[in-house]
Amino acid sequence: MNVELLKMERIDELHRNQYKIIQNPQGFCFGMDAVLLSGFVEVYKGEQALDLGTGTGIIPILLEAKTEGKHFIGLEIQEYSADMAKRSVLLNDLQEKVEIVCGDIKTASKRFGKSVFDVVTTNPPYMNEAHGLKNPNTAKAIARHEILCTLEDIVREAAAVLKPGGRFYMVHRPRRLIEIIRTLSAYQLEVKRMKPVYPSIEKEANMVLLEAVRGGRPLMRMEEPIIIYESPGVYSKEIYEIYGY
Repeated sequence: MNVELLKMERIDELHRNQYKIIQNPQGFCFGMDAVLLSGFVEVYKGEQALDLGTGTGIIPILLEAKTEGKHFIGLEIQEYSADMAKRSVLLNDLQEKVEIVCGDIKTASKRFGKSVFDVVTTNPPYMNEAHGLKNPNTAKAIARHEILCTLEDIVREAAAVLKPGGRFYMVHRPRRLIEIIRTLSAYQLEVKRMKPVYPSIEKEANMVLLEAVRGGRPLMRMEEPIIIYESPGVYSKEIYEIYGY
């Protein structure tokens, strides 16, 4: 389907089902963390999923391509990003399965209701007020810093909209892992799977993928790590598989 591109926008290939996505390099473009999360998330046949802070809609679109889920919703507070995501949905003719909603994460449970989703995903802002200077570009600042919502806001609303036994998936930074696990447990979300991501075998992990279950027992499985580069400038086989190359 033909859609309008606005100034500075471009269409990028996603290498899944011939899907494409509209992005503006002057704003915030999706990164590897979103793609890695889409490869970690499990959405089963007939399930409904909500992505909190969807940006340009990358995670719902990739999950529609990779899973047998029934319906995917992306919630995004920034009107321009939500509009781009909606046009990407139309571009891929996914409007029957993927819906983009412009709204605030902090009121997600009021908007969608409680205990309605099987799966909730998020690639949240990694930095709180103690981490780094805020980017002067507003779109990038909101995506990277906890300006419009906090980690607790996201976890609280995810727990509220999830069905009992529903699954919450997040990608985040290892340095905040203790805070993340404590916050999840406070809202009865127990971590069941954890997968670290290393830039290379010689470096420390710089991302962690988490699955938590609403009302789950405190028993966690540490999964094999993802190594991004097997040698300088050469992606590992797993990265190629996740991207669909």
